Amino acid sequence: MRKYHIITHGCQMNDHDSERIAAILECMGYEKTENPDLADFILFNTCLVRENAELKVFGQVGALKGWREKDPDRILAISGCMMQTGPAVEIIREKYPQVDLVFGTKNIEKLPLLLHQLKEEGRVFDTSAYSVDGTDQELLFDRKSSFSAYVNIMTGCDNFCSYCIVPYARGRESSRPPREVLDEVESLVKSGYKEITLLGQNVNSYGKDFQVDFPSLLRKVAETSGIDRVRFMSSHPKDLSDDLIRVMTEFPNIERHFHLPLQSGSNKVLQEMNRHYTRDDYLHLVNKLRRAMPDITITTDIIVGFPGESEEDHQETLDLCRQVEFDNAFTFIYSIRPGTRAGKREDQVPDAIKSRRYQELCDVLYPIFNRKNRAMVGKKVYVLFDGQSKNDPEKISGRDSGYHLIHVPGDESLVGQICEAEIIEANSFALMGKVLDVKK
Repeated sequence: MRKYHIITHGCQMNDHDSERIAAILECMGYEKTENPDLADFILFNTCLVRENAELKVFGQVGALKGWREKDPDRILAISGCMMQTGPAVEIIREKYPQVDLVFGTKNIEKLPLLLHQLKEEGRVFDTSAYSVDGTDQELLFDRKSSFSAYVNIMTGCDNFCSYCIVPYARGRESSRPPREVLDEVESLVKSGYKEITLLGQNVNSYGKDFQVDFPSLLRKVAETSGIDRVRFMSSHPKDLSDDLIRVMTEFPNIERHFHLPLQSGSNKVLQEMNRHYTRDDYLHLVNKLRRAMPDITITTDIIVGFPGESEEDHQETLDLCRQVEFDNAFTFIYSIRPGTRAGKREDQVPDAIKSRRYQELCDVLYPIFNRKNRAMVGKKVYVLFDGQSKNDPEKISGRDSGYHLIHVPGDESLVGQICEAEIIEANSFALMGKVLDVKK
């Protein structure tokens, strides 16, 4: 039996797309392998949000030239957002002859036809949009987990932030019909899934196609009989409504974690990013969330070194971070994304200044993370354990309602279980605990 291996870069949407690709390959008779050396088909599912993600893919693909040349029947494929842009596709076409197949995010269901075309005609590059009738393709996944599942509720983005390539790679916003989403959720819960994460580039704008908003959908998902945990991401601050906060407070199975991308604390930079909110608007939303749910954890995304960012702009970001006291953050040094408005600007910040500002941001954030995590010591929380710790094979890791990463001594019998744990130690990025009781 021919074997496949998928390497996924990027966000949860890419993880979910990889599950779709895996299911299609298995329907075609392929078998999954975790060892790329044993694979007959290797696929990279790519991300282009940051330059480093692209460079990493080029490096990994280059390293597989020998693997590809050892067997003429082997297939090396690249998919994902990176393959929705002309420059990246042309680089692969011209400089990486070992790549047999390229396809984008909008034609995953076309994979069987593309593989047939590859066999008949040779090298295939196809990033055109493709659709099939019916909804079975949305329900066909080889899910990595048997207890926690992603459910895609929408694709694309209409925000066109000036630094972001996603609207060009994923297309404009399109929501799945609510009944289709709920049917998938109900099917997953019946199959024993305990946690559902609703996905979209901006879930808050869900439902414009159907006159159904995201809070209404979230309510119906949370009401699904037997569902233990509901999460969602990502949310745009400009669309965060009072109704959404109200629904979160009404349902204890909606987790007490909100990922609210900030990007910058400077009003000037926010305007130039096309974010449609101010720092005061953002602080107002944070205060609303914490008044409604005092135990909520708030995480964020921050970009350092956006074109034209001054020292004053940078200090305003640091100041806002001190005010908000985020529980965690994804921090990035700005990188030019070809095709975006910001990428065309001539007032790019020098690399040395960006690196220094990035370190200053970390110097502000990390002590806050540490202090807030240390305040968890002695508390008891429920944790859904999802696998072995990456750094200690004698520990099992999982997440609590606030999305804190928690490690406990234990074996794989804990995986997929929701357990009560006491926090006994903490650092800036994780909590250590001990299991007290198994809930389910």
